[in-house]
Amino acid sequence: MNKSLILEKLIKQLNDELEKAKAAYETAKNLTQEPDFKAESKWDTRSIEAGYLAGAQKKRVDELEMDVKMIEELAGEKLNKAASVGIGSLVDIEFNDQIRKYFIAPTAGGSMIEVDGEVVLVISVFSPIGDGVVNLSENDTFEIEMKGGNREYLVVSFE
Repeated sequence: MNKSLILEKLIKQLNDELEKAKAAYETAKNLTQEPDFKAESKWDTRSIEAGYLAGAQKKRVDELEMDVKMIEELAGEKLNKAASVGIGSLVDIEFNDQIRKYFIAPTAGGSMIEVDGEVVLVISVFSPIGDGVVNLSENDTFEIEMKGGNREYLVVSFE
């Protein structure tokens, strides 16, 4: 599977999300300046709440811009197979007799990318599975502590 294509699709997905977040921020910011949102009494907090919303939307825009930058930097690197799993690795992991493909990224965890009819889940190195699989090799196992007990995973292959 082509890791460059995964990164290309991930960057597009993040940029689409960034554009939506920017639009939401502009809408929230404009609400703070609407005459209808002017406080009519000391208990009227519409303007304050709109300001909080705009601040949160701006923070999301900043986070997405950082995510895009980090993934673009990763896309600019040569992603050759290393001796162990790391950022930029495409990993097949087995759990409960099912093998799933994961792409290890510095950010943007939780994104699903379809490439050549296969679904790849992008996971951050800060996620439980991402953290557990880093620095492992083929046929290594790792455990993750969950509420219902420990789960054991097997690294089937990686590139």
